[in-house]
Amino acid sequence: MKLHLNYVCLILAAMAGSANAFTLTNLHAANTKTLGFAAPNILSPELDLRLQATGSMKLDGATDTTQYYGYINNGTGNNMVPLLGSATNPIAPATEASKTEPDKNTYLVLKGQNGADEKYNYGTHFLYQGHESGVHGYITRINLDADGAHRVTLLADKMADGNIIPNIDGSTWDPFSGKLLFTGEEGAIAGVSEGVVLEATPDYPSTVTKLDGVIGHGGWEGIQVDSDGNLWLVADQGGSNGIVNNKAKQPNSFIYRFVPKDKTNLSLGGKLQALQVKSQAHSGFIVFHEGQADADILSNDVKDLHSYGKVFCTSWVTIHDTATNGFVAFDANVAAKTANATPFKRPENGVFRPSLNNPFNHFYFTETGDTNNDTQAGSAYGGFGAIFSLTQSSPAANTGSLKMVYLGDAKHSGFDNIAFLNYYQLLVVEDAGDTLHTQRNALDSGYLFDLRANYSVKTNQPIRFLAEGRDASATLDSATSGLNANGDNEITGIHVSNGDPTVLGLLGSKNPTPFINGWRVFWTQQHGDNNTWEIVPYIKASN
Repeated sequence: MKLHLNYVCLILAAMAGSANAFTLTNLHAANTKTLGFAAPNILSPELDLRLQATGSMKLDGATDTTQYYGYINNGTGNNMVPLLGSATNPIAPATEASKTEPDKNTYLVLKGQNGADEKYNYGTHFLYQGHESGVHGYITRINLDADGAHRVTLLADKMADGNIIPNIDGSTWDPFSGKLLFTGEEGAIAGVSEGVVLEATPDYPSTVTKLDGVIGHGGWEGIQVDSDGNLWLVADQGGSNGIVNNKAKQPNSFIYRFVPKDKTNLSLGGKLQALQVKSQAHSGFIVFHEGQADADILSNDVKDLHSYGKVFCTSWVTIHDTATNGFVAFDANVAAKTANATPFKRPENGVFRPSLNNPFNHFYFTETGDTNNDTQAGSAYGGFGAIFSLTQSSPAANTGSLKMVYLGDAKHSGFDNIAFLNYYQLLVVEDAGDTLHTQRNALDSGYLFDLRANYSVKTNQPIRFLAEGRDASATLDSATSGLNANGDNEITGIHVSNGDPTVLGLLGSKNPTPFINGWRVFWTQQHGDNNTWEIVPYIKASN
């Protein structure tokens, strides 16, 4: 078989169409969800997939409790999958090992990185991930230049103090401190969120520490660093269901900015701020109303937030300052409510729009919504989520403006991870969940949004570039309960980066050029086999 090398250039030119936009064929439908049937991943025909890691890979540097990329060693007999009974051994099905859900991807090009094998050269191209589910979290590094035995290194499954690492969701690289930042959205214990922000050194073995006395506990997911060294955090904490609107949830999550005292050493403290949005229905800010879930679910404020064409004034309010409040761990969600910050319906992830002239002035974030087709909130009140844009004169500005970019509906819902493909085009992927998958008979999709389009016109819709499938392991999980099953696959970790670890390489400072000049695109098919994929151009071949 001979590859048409010139075809690579031709397909890239066709996809780009111009210097600032890619042309991808729209997939007309998502994969359907059918009991007992697996489904393949389907991409726009201009694209292809390259498997970079899968859950059954033995870890370089494995420990007794953490031996495989996508699992915890807690299954019956350390089984990865449940072993069913037989006529000669009619026992109950054995519990499979917990799947660990490698989540948000962070790609870096680094020199001199080590692993468990002191004699091996691990290369220079790495994909870092925190693991979200299981008995505990852990941190892995996919060594993209390495062979199978050294493909995935376990960097850490214990904190620097010897305690277990909590479950991890988001991640990013902080070039000012030279450390990875990981976020967790652990559930509440005694009404207090246990989610934390972690710092981790990038080499093996990694030193991992908590920042809960600085940034606090919260439902932390998305995290990004701006050019001033501030951290922008997106928290996802589901609110209470209404009594009347019992299939909808009260907005209960916030957008945060952490302004460090010293951007090279976050442990020295700083100010945690939360976003306030000025109401257009009354004279104050849009705020959370304790014990009034139904009133907030269908409020004029929530409807206004989810209306095309409305622009809102914003400001940042300080909710914790280590200079005056000290370094005792605190609940950021409670502090945001006390300070009259503005709640959203489960915002998940955010990213800065790339720009050479005005970098870090535009922050885009997703809102997941209720992930229930029966939500009484509907589209009009954000029941199916949305995409928002926050604009400021500079990343340090205390005021700005907010507008909705896209309003979700039953067919486009559960928005989660987000990444810019270039200045004009935005990749957004779904994590709609098993309930909504079943209700709409459709698995998750990945979408390409053109920010020049007017999405208030219903005929304008994003391009579906990925119809996620369901691997055999997830298909089994979806039909099973009580065996550490995780259900359908979900799309996470959509990530576009050239791996530049310097301040000039911060996401948002350069206009991406995917597939050339070192820019690469990754995503993870969580649950099931826990596959991490790289998206590459489709290359035509002939005999």
